[in-house]
Amino acid sequence: MIKKLAKCINGYKKETILTPIFVGIECAFDVIIPFLMAYLIDNGINKGDSKSIIWIGILLIICSFIAIYTGVKSGDYSAKATAGFAKNLRKKIYYNVQDFSFSNIDKFSTSSIITRHTTDINNVQMSFQMIIRMAVRAPLMIIFSLIMTFVINMKLALIFLLAVPLLGFGLYFIAVTAHPIFEHAISIYDKLNNTVQENVRGIRVVKSFVTEDKEIEKFKKTSELIYKEFSRAERIVALNSPLMQFTVATIIVLISWFGGKEIATSNLTTGEFTSLISYTLQILMSLMMLSMVLVTIMISRASGERIVELLDEKSNLTNKENPIKEVKDGSIIFKDVNFSYVGDENKLCLKDINLNIKSGETVGIIGGTGSSKSTLVQLIPRLYDVTSGQIKIAGIDVRDYDIKSLRNQVAMVLQKNELFSGTIKENLRWGKEDATDEDIKNACKLAQADEFIRRFPDGYDTYIEQGGTNVSGGQKQRLCIARALLKNPKILILDDSTSAVDTKTDKLIRKAFKEDIPNITKIIIAQRISSVEDADKIIVLDNGMINAIGTHEELVNSCDIYKDVYYSQMKGGTE
Repeated sequence: MIKKLAKCINGYKKETILTPIFVGIECAFDVIIPFLMAYLIDNGINKGDSKSIIWIGILLIICSFIAIYTGVKSGDYSAKATAGFAKNLRKKIYYNVQDFSFSNIDKFSTSSIITRHTTDINNVQMSFQMIIRMAVRAPLMIIFSLIMTFVINMKLALIFLLAVPLLGFGLYFIAVTAHPIFEHAISIYDKLNNTVQENVRGIRVVKSFVTEDKEIEKFKKTSELIYKEFSRAERIVALNSPLMQFTVATIIVLISWFGGKEIATSNLTTGEFTSLISYTLQILMSLMMLSMVLVTIMISRASGERIVELLDEKSNLTNKENPIKEVKDGSIIFKDVNFSYVGDENKLCLKDINLNIKSGETVGIIGGTGSSKSTLVQLIPRLYDVTSGQIKIAGIDVRDYDIKSLRNQVAMVLQKNELFSGTIKENLRWGKEDATDEDIKNACKLAQADEFIRRFPDGYDTYIEQGGTNVSGGQKQRLCIARALLKNPKILILDDSTSAVDTKTDKLIRKAFKEDIPNITKIIIAQRISSVEDADKIIVLDNGMINAIGTHEELVNSCDIYKDVYYSQMKGGTE
């Protein structure tokens, strides 16, 4: 885990290295200052030597300025290093997620990915900052201060060594006990984010069903669970404070007791005793600082594991060596195709699929809910790979193509249409970045979107809210179809993409497809028979298998499933 996270320091190695160096210099001068103070008391103030007082005073001022300067520089470098580390980590996670196949994305919920990208990275960033500063400063201060106490008085210095085993055991117990609880608590954040995300996205449904109280209660339960888990962990971590206070009080009492005796026997001067108290406080403050670092690392360790889990996830869809980058036409062949989302031959969603679609054909797909219509078409642009069998486009196995080149020639309008915040033009140019205004208008005319766009006050510059909330379902579908058409693909797939469009507009879209883009292979998944009845062939799917293939007239006469759907829609179920 540490090695993987450490790679994100690249680009900020200089700042990462300079931070502990400046921290080390700061510690050295912080430790020198009490020693000089002791010398000032014993050889300047007590002896009335004004010359020594001046010179030592000047040295103290210089040391203080150096300590302050190095402290500021270490803070500056630390801020740059940690901010850069977090930036690289976010970038790495985001880029890795962009390469995920659909099956990779299925492993993680959206809320989980967001939590790892925000809360978990913040935890790891905080831990990294403490590691390069406080985790360096605390041990150095302890070591330097111990050395100075041994130099001043070896007997009293031994008192500090007695505290080390006690603190070490206590901190180890706290770390081992609290970590699993923090790990569980952070995982519950995924549920909380998921609850918030669902509620905000579906706020219209929530309000229309008047279920605000139910959603509030669901949020409250998850939030309460996080509170309980963190409280349980914090109660264990809170043991750190009394343990430290007990150690501090014990050492100060022992130092004062034995130090007083040493002064009485002239084995210790007043200045040396004062510096010992200063070193005692420095050591104990450093120990408390070290315990804070350990607590932060405990929390961030769980976050780090979750981040690395996401980074370790690699797409199971990769290019072969020297992939083919040109898709010559839109012909499609399915040969003995079987598919399972879990890669298990015993849990197949698609079974024994054999199809031959010629380039430029219009193919309709009909089937009941759960018949795997969407699954079938998602195999064509390699959103998933077949479990067994073969899919060929233009006579070449889709696995032999460069993935980007293949997907550029297969335009999909998915069942769940998504528009992004920005103008209509900006949304449509997702299909083609350099599309001209004329290209955009032509695509919108084909998709029957131009008319309603021109009715907007700002026309094609109308701003679309996030998720397309300020346009209707039918308008959103037509904009998504236009966006797909702008790609000028070899294959166009519409996955129930005209369900929110009235039958007249649906007919106009089909007519435009037939007249204006005859060379593009068109695959249309629909629930309405009218959306596919003019297709060159219609595929009837049932329970992941092909039940029948034929034209509208052939299927009405030969396929019971198609016949039932047709009469229920066209004849009102009276036949």
